Amino acid sequence: MAPELATATALLRMPPRAVTPVGGGGNNRLYRVESEDGRAFALKTYLRLASDTRDRMGAEWGGLDFLFRHGVTCVPRPVAVHRTDNAALYGWVDGVRVTEVCADDVDAAIGFVVALKRLTIMPRAARLPLASEACLSARELITQIDRRLERLRALDEPELQRFLTVEVMPTRKRVVANLRTGYVGAKLNLDAELAPEHRTLSPSDFGFHNALRTADGLVFLDFEYFGWDDPVKLVADFLHHPGMTLDAAMRRRFLTGARAAFADDANFGLRLALMYPLYGLRWIGILLNEFLPERWARRAYAGATDRQAAQARQLAKARAKLTDLGGLPHDA
Repeated sequence: MAPELATATALLRMPPRAVTPVGGGGNNRLYRVESEDGRAFALKTYLRLASDTRDRMGAEWGGLDFLFRHGVTCVPRPVAVHRTDNAALYGWVDGVRVTEVCADDVDAAIGFVVALKRLTIMPRAARLPLASEACLSARELITQIDRRLERLRALDEPELQRFLTVEVMPTRKRVVANLRTGYVGAKLNLDAELAPEHRTLSPSDFGFHNALRTADGLVFLDFEYFGWDDPVKLVADFLHHPGMTLDAAMRRRFLTGARAAFADDANFGLRLALMYPLYGLRWIGILLNEFLPERWARRAYAGATDRQAAQARQLAKARAKLTDLGGLPHDA
């Protein structure tokens, strides 16, 4: 019996009628499972690597279970989990990718952000983990950027090294200096972690690239990095994300909604303005992950085959992002 068929059988507690591969994300495999009574499910299997100890399945399953139990239904429904096989079964979402974003879509995204913030006061929320690579201080953001750049600079990739040395590192020096100056002027501490009452729950890979348009509205996907984080990171990542393209009006609409959602934090707007270029720089490091051997192992697990093409594509995206680190949408 194929591994995915055995796992689906264990999760359904009966043999399925069909198990069909439908692709996956960059770190998993996804199958459509049809039960004998005609119900459809999504079987997701998660790759384990010794070099990456993050519990992606635990974060996604735990996050979706928490959300569904608290009435948030614009996410996949958790059905069953198989910890030994590192797999989980979710309700199948019938929908299409969001290719053109309208005002209603942005409002749905803001509504989801507001729902996440509202749930931070629930007793069970305190037991949820930090989001993957949470940034609760400016110092942590700088550290994460430098850690990514150091790993990339150690690789024997001449074109990559030219880009990092000539273009990225001078930009890093400039934006970090601007951040320090802004923090000093506002009498903020680079090392201070954000107070718990100003943190939020975050999918940590949030955007329309991870959403499906259904008959009942948008459904948001991919919670492998779910947990507590600074809302500044959630908002900056949404606006910077290379996986989707928003026009200026939609970006301003999202930012306006986000400012209202986190208005109880007097420093939210200032911190967002100061950190926004750094989150763009952090995204450059993420885009260049394809050059890292362990990251390619994840891509290969999910079905990628042409490593050189993937690296060239990501390097081009990183160059484009470097020209677009500037101000927030309302500053354009």
